[in-house]
Amino acid sequence: MRIDTCGTSCPQPVLMTKKALSGNTGADKIEVLTDNNTSKTNVKKYLLSNGFNVEIEEADDLFIVRGIK
Repeated sequence: MRIDTCGTSCPQPVLMTKKALSGNTGADKIEVLTDNNTSKTNVKKYLLSNGFNVEIEEADDLFIVRGIK
């Protein structure tokens, strides 16, 4: 599943990630797109605290935070 949080600031990206995962409890992969460094860090922390391994890809001003169980 992929969530685009570009244009939003924290805590909105974390809340959007939490909502997406709660609506799909069997999800083992998630990608969160953000254009905000603070959101990148906070989404990463949230995913790690929920058992995901996290990879971050940076391209221009966009971050892709990948969570994989």
